[in-house]
Amino acid sequence: MKLMNVKGTVDNLPNKEIIRRKVVNTLTDTFEKYGYLPLDTSILCYYDLLASKYSGGSEILKEVYTLKDQGDRTLGLRYDLTVPFSKVISMNVGKEINLPFKRYEVGKVFRDGPVKTGRAREFYQCDVDVCGIEGTFIEAEMLMMTIECYKKLGIDVYIEINNRKLLEGFIIEADIDKELSSKVILSVDKLAKIGESGVREELKEYNIDNTKLDKLFSFFKCSINDLDNMNITNNSFIEGREEIKELFNYITSLSLEEECKFTPYLARGLEIYTGVVWEVFDKKQRLTCAIGGGGRYDKIITNFIDDGNKYPALGISFGLVPICEILENKSKESFYDLLIIPMDTNIESLRLAAILRNKGIKVIIEMNKRKIKKALDSANKNNIPYVIILGQNEINNNTIEIKDMNSSTNIKVDINDIDKMIDIIKKL
Repeated sequence: MKLMNVKGTVDNLPNKEIIRRKVVNTLTDTFEKYGYLPLDTSILCYYDLLASKYSGGSEILKEVYTLKDQGDRTLGLRYDLTVPFSKVISMNVGKEINLPFKRYEVGKVFRDGPVKTGRAREFYQCDVDVCGIEGTFIEAEMLMMTIECYKKLGIDVYIEINNRKLLEGFIIEADIDKELSSKVILSVDKLAKIGESGVREELKEYNIDNTKLDKLFSFFKCSINDLDNMNITNNSFIEGREEIKELFNYITSLSLEEECKFTPYLARGLEIYTGVVWEVFDKKQRLTCAIGGGGRYDKIITNFIDDGNKYPALGISFGLVPICEILENKSKESFYDLLIIPMDTNIESLRLAAILRNKGIKVIIEMNKRKIKKALDSANKNNIPYVIILGQNEINNNTIEIKDMNSSTNIKVDINDIDKMIDIIKKL
């Protein structure tokens, strides 16, 4: 048997997993500060749920992993966290869940699609959603939270923002057949990647008149201020214009203009979106793909429950894979704070390590009796910033030396002065 991973899956070794967990902890701490609660949903779903016409469209269904249980029921592995969230709301609203309901979830999802850089078949998603609040008030707060999250991760971002109603209004005004609207939106969404000529080439197969396309592309050059001067009267445009203007009024009032950019062709592809949409990008362009994105999807839960009431919803997905890739390349972070090298002082080393660990210091002990040089080389290789060599002389003299591996200096400390040791190691 040849040992290998299933195509499109990876094993996260410690150097990657530690970064991922730090990212998740940073994000979830921030989510909770904004009132979002943790939720854990089942990976296994009934295929009918995943295949519902309100659950993402026919394209995504080509990538669903399906299986049969012992009762010959057709099941599927979840391909995102939005459909399971919608299921939970639909089953529990008015019982264990009262609206508005704000939740976050981090979990694995599965898609049997083509494997390429940045696209796996098994991967983590990190979603934040709220159900039960209409309007731009909550959208503005979610954008605030999004910017704060990336700042805490040390990533400067900008957010491209649009409204699907506005985009649909442009298509209507260009007199493009309504039946082609979804296809046009999917192509237009690639404008930044393949340019106007590339989008036009894609749209050729639909025989759309060039004058209509000229008119459509002219709309994509507008700014927020230009919207009021456009002589467009269809309802989609009017609703979208009022919503996007109101949102950008919040953005201006909250001094978020540097991070937020109006992008009138942005669509986010999926048909589920009904209003505002946005995508998050790294300002330094270390990755050109989006590292987060979200929007309003007011129809999914409304259609799931189908009781005559509206269940507006808004959500964002943080791209854990690209975020971690940026942070992995940004700096080499140590997994440990301190290495203790015992010199026939195993018991004393364990005691010192226990005291420091109780104070929050991450300590590893050299246990293979390697020569000091090899142990120090290992510390350098693993980016361990501090080393203590603990021998009998140090015990007898009640003095140890903390070796700073970055500056190659030694700091003498009383062996009983734990607070000073911690100050040095944590650089307080």
